[in-house]
Amino acid sequence: MADMRRRDIITLLGGAAVWPLAARAQLSLPVIGFLNAESPAGYQPMAAAFRQALQETGYVEGRNVAIEYRWAEGRIDRLPGMAADLVHRQVTVIAATTSPAALAAKAATTTIPIIFETGGDPVKLGLVASLNRPGGNITGVTQLSVEVAPKGLEALHEVLPTARVMALLVNPANPITEADAIALRPAAHRLGLELHVLNASTERDFDGVFAKVIQLRAGGLLILGDPLFTSHSEQLGALAARHAVPAVYKGREFAAAGGLLSYGSSVMDSYRLAGIYTGRILKGDKPADLPVQQATKIELYVNLKTAKALGITMPTALLVRADEVIE
Repeated sequence: MADMRRRDIITLLGGAAVWPLAARAQLSLPVIGFLNAESPAGYQPMAAAFRQALQETGYVEGRNVAIEYRWAEGRIDRLPGMAADLVHRQVTVIAATTSPAALAAKAATTTIPIIFETGGDPVKLGLVASLNRPGGNITGVTQLSVEVAPKGLEALHEVLPTARVMALLVNPANPITEADAIALRPAAHRLGLELHVLNASTERDFDGVFAKVIQLRAGGLLILGDPLFTSHSEQLGALAARHAVPAVYKGREFAAAGGLLSYGSSVMDSYRLAGIYTGRILKGDKPADLPVQQATKIELYVNLKTAKALGITMPTALLVRADEVIE
């Protein structure tokens, strides 16, 4: 009995000695601070694309890297505190996905490497000095939605050539909204369109937006890229179908849920590129040596079922260009 007690004590002591070692091993892993303005539910596919790209560079979450997730759930005012917390925890690198998160991370540290993902122009946002030579502790990926948005308006005009009034949905809380809206004015003028800007800064504003579109008798609705809209793209697509509003937004989810068209840069591709850059930072590269990348993959999805319900005949040229026709 005494021997057994002795063995038990030795086993317990051994376990006590190993446990802190295991904990220390876990703590010694490099840590990525993943900062995002929206919710994990809406951005789960993007986060998965980020992790998959990270794995391609040799880093697997829980095995040789840890990820600290910070989701602002649409509360942009929470981002500065979340960024400060990641800095306080001395994470190895901050992956600041969405423009508001990138701006909060940049304001929080000048030493911890930051990889951003944004739909805006990183130079105009003040994130980097130039695309080729970002300088400092920050670089990343841009979708440059400001260049793509006019093409979305052109696609909607191609489908609705007789419409003279269009609505534009923006989130006024988004720092890149103004630049995108300004870029659309020449395109609207060239197409002979009257553009009405509508605002939505929370999910609760969506019903009012579609009511306003109908009140304006707008031919269609163009939705500008925004984290809030991306995280609720299925809801927006369903609302567009319910209110019989021809609408265009990026992401297959929007078209699949009832939106007429989906046109824009691939958000998944953008997050994948951000994941690769984050892996390179973990391997020792410096942000200042990594030029800002541009996600160049453009996707077009057409919902033919919605088109038929709206009495719209889709141009053959548009159907030929589509990555997928949803029937």
